[in-house]
Amino acid sequence: MAQQALPEREARLGRAMGADASGAAPHAVVLLLPGGGLEHSARRRSALAAAAVRPLARRLVRGAQHSDPETSLVAHVVHYRYRGWNGEAAHPAGDAEWAVTEVVRRYGDVPVCLVGTDVGARAALRAAGHPMVASVLALSLWLPGAADGAGPGEGGTGSNKGGAGPGRGGGRTDGRDAPDQEPVRQLIGRQVLFVHGTDDGHADPELSYRLAERAKKANADVCRFEVHSDGHGLHRHNAEVAALAENFVLGTLCGHDFARPLVDAMAAPPPLGLRMPLAKGFGARR
Repeated sequence: MAQQALPEREARLGRAMGADASGAAPHAVVLLLPGGGLEHSARRRSALAAAAVRPLARRLVRGAQHSDPETSLVAHVVHYRYRGWNGEAAHPAGDAEWAVTEVVRRYGDVPVCLVGTDVGARAALRAAGHPMVASVLALSLWLPGAADGAGPGEGGTGSNKGGAGPGRGGGRTDGRDAPDQEPVRQLIGRQVLFVHGTDDGHADPELSYRLAERAKKANADVCRFEVHSDGHGLHRHNAEVAALAENFVLGTLCGHDFARPLVDAMAAPPPLGLRMPLAKGFGARR
């Protein structure tokens, strides 16, 4: 039976957050790649997943403004063409690549950080080869062979909801070798941070560890934090995850100093630098 053709759609960038009212080009751009996908689907993108990453986008923009009013940071949420990863088509990854190209068209040669959640984390890592990508933040990375056989969940740093049951999005997938098949050479020259909850029931944290381990062999500037007792949405320790994300993004795009745990994680060899525990209260102002 021939595969049904997918409807023609175009990816797009959401409203610019942090844009200068004068129209001046920003110093850097963050592209947020939501979760909420399915393994195979021609459905439209998930509005719920897009909404879930906006609070993080706003936090990053505010953080840049408060720390240095002279440095402008713009954030966009990427709206995918389809909800599914769709096998070798890897539509979200293609949409992420298009989004970086569109940023360069709009703003010129500005450094870009790709911040992806769930299926968006996989897309972010795949799209890192563009020369203007400076860094990648992969939150709750989904790869085929999820912990419960599920497709990608809604993801995000604000909710544990949206996980799929077994078989969601086209049947159970045994993808234990998925980390060994993902490309990593495109990450060379980028700073890369993985963050994963140890109790994630929808995206196996061990698969993200194995991919981070391979990426670390190709590129020393890779680290991974484990959020103990947290699930797929990283809701339980949302404040710490958001603070870590802000420190990493502003450090890689705006020249801010990394917090000591991030410095240590980047410098430590595997497994220490790839199983760094995210301490309770990280980023809290004292």
